[in-house]
Order: sequence, then C-alpha cells, then structure tokens
Amino acid sequence: MAMIELGFGRQSFHPLKRKSLLLLKLIAVVFAVLLFCEFLIYYLAIFQCNWPEVNTTAYDGEQATREPVLRAMFLADTHLLGEFLGHWLDKLRREWQMERAFQTALWLLQPEVVFILGDVFDEGKWSTPEAWADDVQRFQKMFRHPSHVQLKVVAGNHDIGFHYEMNTYKVERFEKVFSSERLFSWKGINFVMVNSVALNGDGCGICSEAEAELIEVSHRLNCSRELLWWLQPRLVLSGHTHSACEVHHGGRVPELSVPSFSWRNRNNPSFIMGSITPTDYALAKCYLPREDVVLVIYCGAVGFLVVLTLSHSGLLASPFLSGLNLLRKRKTG
Repeated sequence: MAMIELGFGRQSFHPLKRKSLLLLKLIAVVFAVLLFCEFLIYYLAIFQCNWPEVNTTAYDGEQATREPVLRAMFLADTHLLGEFLGHWLDKLRREWQMERAFQTALWLLQPEVVFILGDVFDEGKWSTPEAWADDVQRFQKMFRHPSHVQLKVVAGNHDIGFHYEMNTYKVERFEKVFSSERLFSWKGINFVMVNSVALNGDGCGICSEAEAELIEVSHRLNCSRELLWWLQPRLVLSGHTHSACEVHHGGRVPELSVPSFSWRNRNNPSFIMGSITPTDYALAKCYLPREDVVLVIYCGAVGFLVVLTLSHSGLLASPFLSGLNLLRKRKTG
C-alpha cells in the first residue's frame, strides 16, 4: 500500500516539477529582456559617446596658456505629454526612455552644464495650473541632477505658445520654474539664452521686452547693435525642428539645430556634446538607443517564450532534443 502511494506521489511530482522549471525559465527570460531593454541598452549606447577634443592652447602675445574646458550637453524638444493629448501608456514609455537616457548620460559623461533648448512640455501653451504643476513635477523627477551640475532651460512655443498665443502669464509661469536668466557665464564662456518666440520684431509688448533684455545683455558684453551683431556669437544652438541641421548666418556664424531627445519625435533621438573654451569649441552628437531596435528585441523575446512554452508542453519538439535524436540516428546508422 505504501509503495502504491509513493509511486502515485512520484507520478504527480514530475508534471509539477516541469511546470516549476518552465515558470523559472520564463521569469528568467522576461527579467533578462527587461533589464537589457530598460536599463543596460542605454549604457551600451551612451558608453560609445566621447567628449570631442578641443584646442586648449591660447596665446597672449608669445606666451602660451592652457584654457579651461567646459563640458556642456545640449538637448531639445523633450515634449512631456500633458493631460489632453497624451495616452497614459505613451506618456509612461516616452518619459521612462528620456529619464533613463538622461540619468545614464549624467553618470557616464559627467557634464558640467546641461541646456534644454525649448519645448520642454507638449501642452504648456494651454495647460491648466493643475496640469502645469503635474508636468513640472514629472520634469523635475526625470531630469534630476546633482547640485554641481547646472541645468539651464529655454522656453519654446509648446511651453508658452507661438507669437500671438503667448502672454505675460505663460511667460512668467515658465520663468518662475526655470528662471528668467538671460546671460550665463562659466569658465570665461558666455551663454545667452534667447526666447526666440518673442523675436518677431513687430513691437508687441513681450517682443519689446525681450529685445530690451538682449540690448542690456549686449551692453554687458560690450557688443554692438542688431541681433547677431548685438551679441557677436561664435555659435548658435537651437531646437524646435526635431532634427539636426546646420546653417551659416552671414557665411560665418553657424547655427546648429539640436535633434529631439524623445522617441515620440524620432526613432533615433540624440543630443549634442560640446567641449568649449573661451576661444574655441568642438561638438559631437551622441545617439540614444533606437526605438525600433528595442521593439524588435521585445518581439523576438515573445517569440522565444512561445516556443519555449510549446516545447515544454510537448506541442513542439525541442530543437535540442531533435538535434540529439538526429545525432543518435547517424551513430546507430
């Protein structure tokens, strides 16, 4: 009688053991794929990026001196989704991608200053005070940074509206969170942050105020008049287009449009890395993981899980067992 009970226990134990083994395999595969696609892939992509080399030697007469190098990151068009147009899954996916990319870049690249060149939010131009507060809170979580890293943010049309959509309330609401600073100087390098939405030159109240601020900055920098002449920049960096392009103003002042940082706007988002001295600069583009690559990995993982489940269920012959049986047949033959 005892032997019969023991045999029955063994018979019921094997299916349970097989199911437990299958469950462990499924969990291991899911965990490995999630770990790679949601964490490790960002390190693999950004680890390939290097700060560009820049000439640090300056000459004062015949004497050569070494200039300090400022490492700056430039990104644009994060477009945090709002309460009206953003589906919760789309919002969760895109914001997680940007958070992981930004935090990984901070850890690997160690920039000293980060500039976000407009369109921080997707619905800032019409968001309610409650929605605005929620958007700001999510932004601060995603783009958190150590105290020794400076974060400078410029307004875009999605943050305060296009020319005749913007008003004093929206501009002040934005500047209350991100500062109204126009001139930022570090290591002998001057950065002028411009609200380009207000540069229509038609004499509107906000436009006149923006132009007056630029004139004041130009006086502080001892520059002459006219916008490019006011400031005499070596380089102009802007956002809005979601793509990288370069134009030259007057044949000598380059303007580089920074690509979008979000998967929602590009399959291959990126940002610009700048090594800057008081007399020279060098730029490089750093690509983030491609969204289609991540989707292909997930689809491949789902297919593998299906095959693994069918194989354990006996509905599909295991490739390993099939190969082993084939080898046995050849040996016996």
